[in-house]
Amino acid sequence: QVQLVESGGGLVQAGGSLRLSCAASGLTFSSYTMGWFRQAPGKEREFVACITWTGGSTYYADSVKGRLTISRDNAKNTVYLQMNSLKPDDTAVYYCAALYGLGYSTKEYQYNYWGQGTQVTVSS
Repeated sequence: QVQLVESGGGLVQAGGSLRLSCAASGLTFSSYTMGWFRQAPGKEREFVACITWTGGSTYYADSVKGRLTISRDNAKNTVYLQMNSLKPDDTAVYYCAALYGLGYSTKEYQYNYWGQGTQVTVSS
């Protein structure tokens, strides 16, 4: 049974930092591109970032470039999202997702597995 478990969310002031983690089990982690998506209240879920299986390639939404950094540790079956210079607009539930294969995608329907999400709230 595949499980993706996010952690590290919380309440932070604008300009602050958080690091999200997503621990994966039940899959061959190094065979998956890993992504982060987010859903703000009243909005559609949107792509944030993804990282290919080797960690050699990363992709970001324009809204987070330069502030958020995705990374992975295949030995620990874990993907991270370092979030710096946070803004109130970053407030959302953040989801980890796994995409089988060697490519990448910003489209949520192409991801095979999802976590339950972790809440990030940025106060002004």
